[in-house]
Amino acid sequence: MAKIIWTRTDEAPLLATYSFKPVVEAFASTAGIEVETRDISLAGRILAQFPERLGDKKVSDALAELGELAKTPEANIIKLPNISASLVQLKKAIAELQAAGYDLPEYEEAQEKYDAVKGSAVNPVLREGNSDRRAPIAVKNFAKKNPHKMGAWSADSKTNVATMDANDFRHNEKSVIMPEEDTLSIVLKTAEGEQTLLEKLPVLKGEVIDGTFMSAKALDEFLKAQVARAKEEGVLFSAHLKATMMKVSDPIIFGHVVRAFFADVFEKYGEELEAAGLNGENGLGAIYEGLDKLENGAEIKAAFDAALAAGPDLAMVNSHKGITNLHVPSDVIIDASMPAMIRTSGHMWNKNDEEQDTLAVIPDSSYAGVYQAVIEDCKANGAYDPTTMGTVPNVGLMAQKAEEYGSHNKTFKIPAAGTVEVRNSKGEALISHDVEAGDIWRACQTKDAPIQDWVKLAVNRARLSGMKAIFWLDPERGHDANLIELVKKYLADHDTEGLDISIEDPVTATKISVERIRKGEDTISVTGNVLRDYNTDLFPILELGTSAKMLSVVPLMAGGGLFETGAGGSAPKHVQQVQEENHLRWDSLGEFLALAESFRHEHNTNGNAKAGVLAAALDKATETLLDEGKSPSRKVGENDNRGSHFFLTLNWAKELAAQSDDAELAEAFKPVAEALEAKAGEIEQALLDVQGSPVDLGGYYAPNEEKLNETMRPVAAFNEIIDGLKK
Repeated sequence: MAKIIWTRTDEAPLLATYSFKPVVEAFASTAGIEVETRDISLAGRILAQFPERLGDKKVSDALAELGELAKTPEANIIKLPNISASLVQLKKAIAELQAAGYDLPEYEEAQEKYDAVKGSAVNPVLREGNSDRRAPIAVKNFAKKNPHKMGAWSADSKTNVATMDANDFRHNEKSVIMPEEDTLSIVLKTAEGEQTLLEKLPVLKGEVIDGTFMSAKALDEFLKAQVARAKEEGVLFSAHLKATMMKVSDPIIFGHVVRAFFADVFEKYGEELEAAGLNGENGLGAIYEGLDKLENGAEIKAAFDAALAAGPDLAMVNSHKGITNLHVPSDVIIDASMPAMIRTSGHMWNKNDEEQDTLAVIPDSSYAGVYQAVIEDCKANGAYDPTTMGTVPNVGLMAQKAEEYGSHNKTFKIPAAGTVEVRNSKGEALISHDVEAGDIWRACQTKDAPIQDWVKLAVNRARLSGMKAIFWLDPERGHDANLIELVKKYLADHDTEGLDISIEDPVTATKISVERIRKGEDTISVTGNVLRDYNTDLFPILELGTSAKMLSVVPLMAGGGLFETGAGGSAPKHVQQVQEENHLRWDSLGEFLALAESFRHEHNTNGNAKAGVLAAALDKATETLLDEGKSPSRKVGENDNRGSHFFLTLNWAKELAAQSDDAELAEAFKPVAEALEAKAGEIEQALLDVQGSPVDLGGYYAPNEEKLNETMRPVAAFNEIIDGLKK
């Protein structure tokens, strides 16, 4: 029997799963497709690390199972957004599971095991293919007819990006292409001798290996200057990193930002704070919590408060609760925060809950220029117009952990001054950097087969769409210089006659793309993994108002399919609203789009005609949902996620009952459509009536199964119709 794997993840997508997955199971069963669940939530990943301690409560390692499945032609996986856990989130999840009766060690007792599930631990395992992300025509048309709000821009805006001009990851990068298969090592040579940082790093012939570092001294000087600049220019100070995906490097950088902003406090109390583990890497919020345990905590807290008052205004995450840009490393994620700022006139929110021009501090210059180029375009030409602007889909190099920067066992905080070498098995240094204590050194690898597949996917998308395609590669970076040569080599393997394909550095590519956007022209951005992550938020948020409405297809290299349900994070604020008001504003449009592609994949791969009919009907139902304005509202007492699922189900059943491609499906869905239509008013009202009161979900990271079902499937009349279809 054909199978679709629906991932169980976290937060708002998890809640939505309990409402929508029963519908998916029922409809899929009519095409002989079984829908199975695999738990890759943060809680599930934690529990999978400790089977020996959990007895009858032990769980299987679902992520590892799916990773193996992704390497087979049979894979058909629908991947919902999951928590890429910061250390703060990880520790909270551990505490919740311990309180629920799971015998788990403290983080410090099993740090290596816990770190295996921290940060972007899921995506590298599942992404055995490159990324094809684009705005579906129905969604793009809807955005043009129903434009989202765009803040006005003025030429005298003081908003800018600040980034390093030397001694950062971009400027220090060195890269080699491996002439043969080998096993590398990473070694630090100091005056005291040699220290092996990584003993065995297997590499394949043709693999691109990079090494680079960020100077801690240069970083501190840069940050000190930006704090002074923000104060002098009267703009908000904000730091934009990705402490989730870049789970090793960026928390370290975040600590530097906190220490730079509160330089006087750390100069006076630094030794005490460091001794207490309060170095800023877990944010200002963690420092405030930790001060309660220090004898002179009140005195130090007063010093922090005084520094806040004396320094530049800080951008706020939640001004009502006093949560600043520096409170939690995972609160401000660059790929979401920068486009949101650009959409809001280049403003972020100050302590008075007012919009204000902002200095966006992005220390590493690798991609900071992309955002500055967009800001300069907005200053010169005003805000973008969603009713006329073109689109920028993405083809991203991410297969087999390609370009996983700053997030793994190849990133190190250097303990002592010396030289870092990447050596081959003969002991020869392929890459070498002179470093100082505290510098952040990292390597990454990109296999040749994914690069070839990436080029092929770019050519195919350019051919199918008729769009101009640009490879965003910087000739001044070691890695990108090698990629440019490989792209040129592999483009020659394809028929590119009549296609418009070029290679540009990221800033130039940005300028070309936004110039074309304003003319209503479309441009495919063909990028590496990190820039894929950034661009697939930047352009969709400007075009559609959100990145959650993007179609995300990963054609797996072994022949299977991975269908991601859009970005936009796991939406913790959405969960809080459910807990307070029983209203879930999460939009499952990404799930609808991914599911249609999953059915289409089953049709194309296995010749399942019924799956193709389900896909076509679902696309039509989704378009109707958008046109009729049945997407979730942000306000309690109005249509929410559960209501959108009901209307999607009603539209889908009606489309299946009306279609003529499969008489058996039409016959099966006719009574379903009639029953749903007959009870539509009753069901809609019941879904509104349950809202307004607090809800206990029985947990945040590991909510209670019964309470989830009760909350997300509250209307018996709807449930009976759907469950009856599976019998």
